Amino acid sequence: MAESIWWGGRLRNGVALRVAPEGVIKPVPAEMAPGGPDARRLPGTLLPGLVDAHVHSALADLGTLRAGGIAEVWDLGGNPAAVAVLARRAAEPLAGLPRVRYAGPFLIAPGGYPSDRAWAPAGSWREIRTAADAEAAVAGARAAGSTLIKVTAHAGGPQLAPSILKALVTAAHAAELPVVAHAEGAGTVAAAYAAGVDILAHTPWTERIDDTLLRACAQRMTWISTLDIHGWGEPDPAREVAVDNLRRFAEHGGVVRYGTDLGNGPLPPAINVREIRLLQSAGLTPDAVLTAMTESPSSTVSWIPGGLDLAPDRFADVLATARVLDATVRPR
Repeated sequence: MAESIWWGGRLRNGVALRVAPEGVIKPVPAEMAPGGPDARRLPGTLLPGLVDAHVHSALADLGTLRAGGIAEVWDLGGNPAAVAVLARRAAEPLAGLPRVRYAGPFLIAPGGYPSDRAWAPAGSWREIRTAADAEAAVAGARAAGSTLIKVTAHAGGPQLAPSILKALVTAAHAAELPVVAHAEGAGTVAAAYAAGVDILAHTPWTERIDDTLLRACAQRMTWISTLDIHGWGEPDPAREVAVDNLRRFAEHGGVVRYGTDLGNGPLPPAINVREIRLLQSAGLTPDAVLTAMTESPSSTVSWIPGGLDLAPDRFADVLATARVLDATVRPR
């Protein structure tokens, strides 16, 4: 119980959070909260656990990230065995890590991105040559615990043929797994859309997406923001392109997720105030930003000790004070 709770898209009073035995957390009327040791009372505001939907755990310190207020992450490309071990450890009580949802390896064209990048850990990509390779790769990722599939469409090198990209999406959807695409360069967003990709790992930044394609994307795609990778707080032309694309995408009803691409340059291992302000500059209200940063139902809780402030000019700084609450730990 707290002075206020932000849940379901709005700030509420007179509401408590019930932690079910299986760990799912739901709001209930405050009068339904039990007394005694089964109730925990806190000042400030409670909200669903804040999620960074684009990190690379091999390139970042997830313990520091959790201490900085992030309760859950999506690992979008890594060595599947290493990420699976990390995800299991993160799920243990008091692990001191954010919960980890992961995509396993990048599925790429032979010699394609990011196999040509020094930062990509060994084992973090898998080359796909045929439709049979695509089916096997998706089955392998699912068996390893992946709940997302990551593909690449990178104009700077070899790219998956349209038929192979479509085969990957078809296999993933048959396994009920959404597909996330790294789309970089002219024509790659169109290629991802044509193949049926569900999520873009980055807001497009290399070209202004034309209105027809953008409206189509908004009808069935989610875009992860990652706006702050362009300039890391300094003016950057790519950032302006990305913010413009995201603004128009959101205006057409597209679903936006907060994500930072943590591990890519000097990004703060915490709630990223710059990313939040850039989302606001793209037209998202504070409530919309929180929707982009949370999931429902949630199995984690974030806590703002001083209370949530939804005033646009104060929102980002106040949200940065949020901390992850160990909701399943009973008070002493």
